Amino acid sequence: MPITPTKKIWMDGTLVDWDDAKVHVLSFTLHYGMGAFEGIRAYKTPNGVAIFRLREHMERLLRSCKILMIDVPYTLDDLCEAAKEVVRVNDLPEGCYLRPIVYLGYGEMGVNPIGAPVNTAIAAWPWGAYLGDHATSGVRMKISSWARHAPGAMPTASKTIGGYVNASLAKAEAIRAGYDEAIMLGPDGKVSECTGENLFIVRDGHLVSPPPSDAGALRGITQSSIVKIANDLGHEVSFEVLRRDDLYVADEAFLTGTAAEVVPLESVDDRVIGDGKPGPITSEIMTTYHQAIRGERPQYEDWLTRI
Repeated sequence: MPITPTKKIWMDGTLVDWDDAKVHVLSFTLHYGMGAFEGIRAYKTPNGVAIFRLREHMERLLRSCKILMIDVPYTLDDLCEAAKEVVRVNDLPEGCYLRPIVYLGYGEMGVNPIGAPVNTAIAAWPWGAYLGDHATSGVRMKISSWARHAPGAMPTASKTIGGYVNASLAKAEAIRAGYDEAIMLGPDGKVSECTGENLFIVRDGHLVSPPPSDAGALRGITQSSIVKIANDLGHEVSFEVLRRDDLYVADEAFLTGTAAEVVPLESVDDRVIGDGKPGPITSEIMTTYHQAIRGERPQYEDWLTRI
C-alpha cells in the first residue's frame, strides 16, 4: 500500500519537513541492516485520536536496541512524547500508522557497528487495511519455503531491521503464488509466525498460539492484547507447539499484528479452514478488539494514549 506523505517527521529531536527527512547513502544500517523499528497505530475515538499501546511499543523498541547493543539517546518518555507530537503536528484526525526507527548513521565502513552514530526517527501517515479490504472475510495463506530465523542465528526477540529480509522473501513468494500472506516455520519445522504477524488457531473451543521462545516468533503486542481480550470473553488460551497440519484441521484460525490488526484465515495451502468464513470465536474477538482500539470498551482505556 503506497505511503501518503504528511507534513513532518521527527528526526533526532527535531521536526523536519517530509521531503527533507533524508539519510546518507553510506549509513551503516543501509549496508548491514543493524537497527530496530516498531509499527504503531493511532485511531479515531469518541474523545479524539488515541495511540494504541504506545508505551508498550516503545518499550519493545528499547529492548530491541538493548539486544543489538545500540545505546538510544532518548528515554522511554522522550519517545512517547515525540510520537504524540508527530501525530499532533501532522493533523491526522482519522488516525494513522507510526513508524519509529533507530538506525546507525554515516561513519566508518565495515561490519563493526561500534562507534557508528545512532539516529532516531518517527514518521506517521494515514494507512488502511494492511492485508486488503477483504481481510475481514478471510485471507489465503501459504506455508513459506523460507524458514524463520533460528534464535541462535538472529536475535528473534528483537524487531531487527535486517531480520526482515527473511520476512520479505516469504511475503514476495506468497504474493507471486497468488496468496495473501505467508506462514513461516521455524528451523525445526514447527509453526513460528507470519511475515509480520502472530498466529492463533481455535481447536475444540480453545485458542492456541505458538510459544515465541520455542518458535522464534516475535512476542506481539497485538498478540498479548488478544490473549487478554480472549480471557475476558471466557476463552482459554494456551501457547503450544504447532505443526503445519495442525493448521489444516483447525476449527478457526486468525493472525494478529499492529498493521494487520485481527484477520481471519480462509485457507492454508489451499486447505479451507472450517467453512472458509470467520468462525464465532474469531468474530467475537475481532469485534471486541476493534471496539477496544477505538475507545468503545472502557475496560481497555489504559491501552490508549490520548493526543
